[in-house]
Amino acid sequence: AADPAVISPQDPTLLIGSSLVATCTVSPDFPLKAEDLYWTLNGRRLPAASYAALGPSTLSVALARLNGSRQQSGDNLVCHSRDGGILAGSCLYVGLPPEKPVNITCWSKNMKDLTCKWAPGTEGETFLHTNYTLKYKRRWYGQDNTCQEYHTAGTYSCHIPKDLALFTPYEIWVEASNRLGVAVSDVVMLDILDVVTTDPPSDVHVSRVGDLEDQLSVRWSSPPALKDFLFQAKYQIQYRVEDSSEWKVVDDVGNQTSCRLAGLRPGTVYFVQVRCNPFSIYGSKKAGIWSDWSNPTAASTPRSGTPGGPCGQVRGEK
Repeated sequence: AADPAVISPQDPTLLIGSSLVATCTVSPDFPLKAEDLYWTLNGRRLPAASYAALGPSTLSVALARLNGSRQQSGDNLVCHSRDGGILAGSCLYVGLPPEKPVNITCWSKNMKDLTCKWAPGTEGETFLHTNYTLKYKRRWYGQDNTCQEYHTAGTYSCHIPKDLALFTPYEIWVEASNRLGVAVSDVVMLDILDVVTTDPPSDVHVSRVGDLEDQLSVRWSSPPALKDFLFQAKYQIQYRVEDSSEWKVVDDVGNQTSCRLAGLRPGTVYFVQVRCNPFSIYGSKKAGIWSDWSNPTAASTPRSGTPGGPCGQVRGEK
């Protein structure tokens, strides 16, 4: 069976601020005239003042200065018969072309993969479904590859799980496309060795230093992945008192895997975390990327006035 009516243009894409004249023409098989019709946009009836009969069975509607579509699937422009029946519909896609994606940053977990994220340009809001594609290739002799696993580290991110070469610069860029156009980011050049990050240090232990009431000793193991490749690590510790949310950072731990915290309050529970920043012995000039912090480990300093020596009474610990 023929459709009761046809809308023209069908599913147009328009820039914000555009005007549009759409027509609804009833099929000759249906006994409906132009005056039997009305229009709705997203379910709201449009005013008759914007209509014009362009023939016995064609009714137009004029829309001026269109705003961005309310939903990315387009706004619904519908032609109805007088009794409310739907004769035909068209989707209006009203929006902006995409902007050039910016701020591409990438990191490689244990040199096994690569994750990149980016920002969608200055405004980001195009009112249209906008597709982002991360592309990468080896510099000099590579062909373009397309990243497949999106949204792994937030809305604008992609994860490349394997098959990446070391000691080779990669070119990485993001393409944004929607119904109104395409925008391409600047190309970022990186070597996997410059963007390595690891798991947090494991086996973090915090213990007392004999009866010293203002000190705790922290020990940890370097992330297992560091043993597999030629990296050294520098570490950072942060600690806080049990009832505070304020962390104090110890920055100059270097690449040793233990550290003594001094100047602490006696008889107090402290939470301690450690993180790792690998740097290549191949002399990368990059600052390196810190791992996440380890899970907090807790210990308490001895109370002041604990009698020392083997005969001293040990007070009940909190």
